[in-house]
Amino acid sequence: MTVLKVIHLVVSLAVIVGVLLQSGKSAGLSGAIDGGATQFFGSGGRKMEEKINKATMVAAIVFMVLSLVLAVL
Repeated sequence: MTVLKVIHLVVSLAVIVGVLLQSGKSAGLSGAIDGGATQFFGSGGRKMEEKINKATMVAAIVFMVLSLVLAVL
């Protein structure tokens, strides 16, 4: 049970970071860190956005499933 809570905390932080890194109408935080993140994730800015979107979506799904599991337990 404690392990699930720790994983839930880590996943929730991943969702928060993923949402903050996504670019919106004002380019979000991803525009501010584009230099270092582009070197880490790859050279294409569009590819980086797709990776961030996909990672955020996976983290959100894991977050919802863990929330349901913890609610049942």
